[in-house]
Amino acid sequence: MSSKKQALFISFLIILWYSSNIGVLLLNKFLLSNYGFRFPIFLTMCHMSACSILSYISIVFLKIVPLQMIKSRSQLVKIATLSVVFCASVVGGNISLRYLAVSFNQAVGATTPFFTALFAYLATFKREAWITYAALVPVVTGVVIASGGEPGFHLFGFIMCISATAARAFKSVLQGILLSNEGEKLNSMNLMLYMSPIAVLVLLPAALIMEPNVLDVTLDLGKQHKFMWLLLLVNSVMAYSANLSNFLVTKHTSALTLQVLGNAKGAVAVVISILIFRNPVTAIGIGGYTITVIGVIAYGEAKRRFR
Repeated sequence: MSSKKQALFISFLIILWYSSNIGVLLLNKFLLSNYGFRFPIFLTMCHMSACSILSYISIVFLKIVPLQMIKSRSQLVKIATLSVVFCASVVGGNISLRYLAVSFNQAVGATTPFFTALFAYLATFKREAWITYAALVPVVTGVVIASGGEPGFHLFGFIMCISATAARAFKSVLQGILLSNEGEKLNSMNLMLYMSPIAVLVLLPAALIMEPNVLDVTLDLGKQHKFMWLLLLVNSVMAYSANLSNFLVTKHTSALTLQVLGNAKGAVAVVISILIFRNPVTAIGIGGYTITVIGVIAYGEAKRRFR
């Protein structure tokens, strides 16, 4: 019975992880492109605000994980640095959703392993086996092919999406370097607890300067559309839920399971987004994305086998 309960619990976590990740992605697209809410920086600030509050409740009151304290000023500076890079990646991704279809956004985002390998080598001179690097060739080739076959290709949106993907990979490598000391390592939940408030402090002035009419337009939209505030709230809670469920799935499954589920999640998001938003796709675009996904799977398998 306990094994059945465990299987049900893990299944629930996977469903929560999928629905949160795909849900926040689709809601971001809906708000930024279809709803007239064209404020990606403010939207990211809403996400980080929810993550700050809910992380505090989850750790301090619900005790999902033990609270890890910051032990030094240098550790705080490192966390602040990671927070700024994290902000750049999320804002860049949200900006790209204004201009690109979710399907193409996911295809470009699948190149994260390429940038991770590149930054890992440049920062630490860490080399992988040649076959691991060879697996990255179809990752990049697929995106090049998908770009050529994308009917709604937008250069600025593509640049922002690539930048966001690179920033996400850079944050991953930077985290491994900055928090390599055993005494300074934080689990992802505690890291989110400390990064989120710093992100809000960074994003608030950025939103007020770069999106000066955000409050007026948001209030007007709230009057015109009665579900505006509910959508923002659900979207922000989903952003936290995506981080929480990612942590729990990582904790309760193997690295290989997580890798397989992660690859499938991108494909599921693409299919659902096409069904909802009805964006045109071409055989070349689908072929390019398929090549990229195959490359990502091959890269993960090569990295696992040839450490």
